[in-house]
Amino acid sequence: MSNPDSFIEEVTEEVRRDRLLAMFRKYGWIGGLLVVAIVGGAAYSEWQKAQALARAEGFGEAMLDALDIGGASERRAAMESVPADGAQLALRALMVASDPAEDKAAALAALDTLIADVSQPEIYRDMAQLRRVMVAGTDLALADRRAALEGISAPGRAFRVMAAEQLAYLMLEEGNTEAAIAALATLMQDQEATQGLRARAAQMITALGGSLPETAEAAPDQG
Repeated sequence: MSNPDSFIEEVTEEVRRDRLLAMFRKYGWIGGLLVVAIVGGAAYSEWQKAQALARAEGFGEAMLDALDIGGASERRAAMESVPADGAQLALRALMVASDPAEDKAAALAALDTLIADVSQPEIYRDMAQLRRVMVAGTDLALADRRAALEGISAPGRAFRVMAAEQLAYLMLEEGNTEAAIAALATLMQDQEATQGLRARAAQMITALGGSLPETAEAAPDQG
């Protein structure tokens, strides 16, 4: 390579370097800003998580403290006074309705408020609906109880099998024993049914004089 060629390459390299430095001086702050934004975003996200955790812990501790108060009316008042927002409102309503023996009307009112609050997740509203049917009992017309339970017994609903169990008990209340036994037998074979629910269904079928499903009878012999 001749000296002129070498000189031209060196000059070209210097020009490139100068251009890169000039671009960095002009636009380099953008990269720095991106780094700051990324780091700042991660820090803010962690701060939000810490705040949410602190709020959840504070809510839980306040509710536990309320449960330690003596009388039912005092417990309810203490729970209702605990600050809550979002899903905490649903949890608070369910807790307020957890002691219906002392004040059934107040428990039902708390559940009705949650059921009507469409801003709450479906799972909480379904839980409240199921709880309301069980708390109200025969004070609520059988047709109304069935309508409420059928709404949450559809496939994909979180409390489908529990609602189906209650629907079977409504059949018994109507005097339709055969239909109740069939419904309970179906539940015993449902993959989503818990062991506790299957055990209750088996006991009820036996008490009603029905026959357990063959798979249920064979289960104890399956090691």
